[in-house]
Amino acid sequence: MAYWKFREELSLAHRLRRSYYELLRDDLDQFLIQHALVDSYGNFVGRGISYPFVEKRELKPRARIPEQEYELHNVFLVIFLEDAIPPEHKKYIRFFEENRTTKINLMRAEVGFSLLEGERQARYLDSVHFRNFIRQLLPVDYALLIQRDPAVKTTSRYFLSHFHVRIDWPISEAAEDLGRSLRYISKELYERGEKYAEDLQRKFFEYYNQPFIAGGRRTAAVVASQYLRRIPGIHTVYVSSSASRALIRICERGVSKIVLMKFLKSDLEQIAAANQLSFHKVKKYYVLAREGKERVLLVQATYALTTPARPPEDGKLRELKPDLNWLSVGEQHILPKPGVWKYPPLPVNVIYT
Repeated sequence: MAYWKFREELSLAHRLRRSYYELLRDDLDQFLIQHALVDSYGNFVGRGISYPFVEKRELKPRARIPEQEYELHNVFLVIFLEDAIPPEHKKYIRFFEENRTTKINLMRAEVGFSLLEGERQARYLDSVHFRNFIRQLLPVDYALLIQRDPAVKTTSRYFLSHFHVRIDWPISEAAEDLGRSLRYISKELYERGEKYAEDLQRKFFEYYNQPFIAGGRRTAAVVASQYLRRIPGIHTVYVSSSASRALIRICERGVSKIVLMKFLKSDLEQIAAANQLSFHKVKKYYVLAREGKERVLLVQATYALTTPARPPEDGKLRELKPDLNWLSVGEQHILPKPGVWKYPPLPVNVIYT
């Protein structure tokens, strides 16, 4: 059973909230793609340094990702919830009065100075100043928390409530939680021995399409996503990593990666023809930059869970088989440039060609 409810299972009030959340999430997607990838590319170009493009093999499930970190790549961790986190979860999701986005806290942390006077409204996603506000907070360590404002009773309003939010749930407990839900263990991580427990922790990272013990932000992202399943509503976790050079997005639909890749003109002409578009429109609405004979575009890979990564239909306890893949490539698309209104993602096959 899913940890979240489909629209058909919601009251009319919560359906409206779900629609509003998804509308705001669409807008946040566009901003974070711009900041994580397009702006990072600009950082490299501005310094006269070649951008470290992601290779096709790095988008395959279980791929080994080079762990070199690139300082010019923008990094962040953002958690966006449909509902508000109840106070009893502060033990593992560390949001307190000390890291609320208040004027005093922002001054103490030396961030957000240009918006201090209008800080209270700038925190809200429907504010015209929100993008400037979040842009100043993205470089801060740990996570930013965006959630529904529980003080607003008559409607749903979302705001960046906390910054410098640590995720303190142990990896072993996250893997244990997933293992129980998938019926690989009945109660406790080590009930079948140490080797079995280690294998299950490795598969936990694979479930979220990350290498075993990934970098700090990526590990925090997958642990947070697993923990947030116990809070009502859907959630979205965004993590931009300087090692993977990707914007990773984890939500109720699963995991996706958005990266920058280069294409030859002939490849784009074929993609344009297959989608009944002129090459001019592809160049105008999808191409971010040109490098010699190649064009730079956004590529999104979406991953699907295989049978071993889904709860068994009979609900019975089963044996973990580490060699079986838990993910497959679901869909691949070229994305339009951030903010393009009329043109949709274009299906493409790049990973296995």
